[in-house]
Amino acid sequence: MSALSSSPPAAAAQSRLNVWLLAGATALAGGNSALVYATGSIVGVELAPSRGLATLPITLFVIGTAAATLPSGSFARRFGRRATFVIGTGLGMACGLIGAAAIWQGNFAIYCFALFLGGIYAAVIQTYRFAATDGLAPEKRARAISTVLTGGIFAAVLGPQLVTLTMGLVPLHLFVATYLGQAIVALLAMGVVSFVDLPRPAPEAHAGARPLTTIILQPAFMLAAFCGVTSYVLMNLVMTSAPLAMKLCGFAPGSSNNVIQWHIMAMYLPSFLTGALITRFGARTIVAVGLAMIGAAALADLSGIAITQFTLGLILLGAGWNFGFIGASAMVVETHTPAERNKVQSFNDFLIFGTMALGSFSSGQVLAAYGWAMVNKTVFPPVILALALLGVMTVRQRARFMASP
Repeated sequence: MSALSSSPPAAAAQSRLNVWLLAGATALAGGNSALVYATGSIVGVELAPSRGLATLPITLFVIGTAAATLPSGSFARRFGRRATFVIGTGLGMACGLIGAAAIWQGNFAIYCFALFLGGIYAAVIQTYRFAATDGLAPEKRARAISTVLTGGIFAAVLGPQLVTLTMGLVPLHLFVATYLGQAIVALLAMGVVSFVDLPRPAPEAHAGARPLTTIILQPAFMLAAFCGVTSYVLMNLVMTSAPLAMKLCGFAPGSSNNVIQWHIMAMYLPSFLTGALITRFGARTIVAVGLAMIGAAALADLSGIAITQFTLGLILLGAGWNFGFIGASAMVVETHTPAERNKVQSFNDFLIFGTMALGSFSSGQVLAAYGWAMVNKTVFPPVILALALLGVMTVRQRARFMASP
């Protein structure tokens, strides 16, 4: 029986259980992205025909994420979120198994395909945060999103530690065992999401849904989407380049694993507070703080190339992403009705990950051609623009409030 057809107390209990199940699934499935970002450019530089293509596997990971956002939303609208979650974890298993085979064979093309499948898995994982708000009152949605993302704290440890504990277990093939481990973790995540039971809007509710163009042309949605894109794309741009930049600076792979682990912990640890902060200060304020932290991260990275600078920069980058992305997600939820949720949320993620695909590939090109400093300098223009737009929108909203009787 779905939560929608249960009694109100049972439906409320199921909604709360869904939030924690999705947090648990994020804890397991979130390790997928951590593993890919910790190993993707390193495997890429070993298998790719040229250094400029070293980040192509991660780019295809992001392209897979972008390409799957709209179809996964349509699939969830037709067959339900749980079916989408189960299929997504199945593709996560395929990513691990095919990735291990590609590394074993030294095949760059097959490795790229494996990470493309992993990107589709990541697209489904991203919907967990929105799914947690289904059936909840508006005042509880920001905290639900934040709670789901606390699962990323475990993922922050799981992904890099899986890399550290398994790399080199198969002689002459550094990360074969790592990707086999990823397949096992995806199987565990499948077991968790199979217990999620989410309400579906009644068929007649879809008849009253507004056209997508009407929704996305709202200034509130455009601002939310731009802030989400800015937060996520800049985080991905710098994080994708960091392991390879550290390798080029002479640091061992274990050093980049540790730095990435601190970064991912910083991405998710603030989630214990972010929802409450949004409730108290408003989503736009928290987004602005997050964007300012991303700018500060770039300044830290530009201050030197020691482990200290890499670590501090990526910690600030992760925390800034948390505030910016969760805040922007809460802003998106405010722009649509329940009947419109799947198409609006999937379109929002399509914008984010479509833009990320360009940034991910260009990061390798910029790093190879201009160096680590230029990667960080590209952070400032979009951050400044996003902060300016937030300020303009806030001023206009206050002016309308003061003018109202």
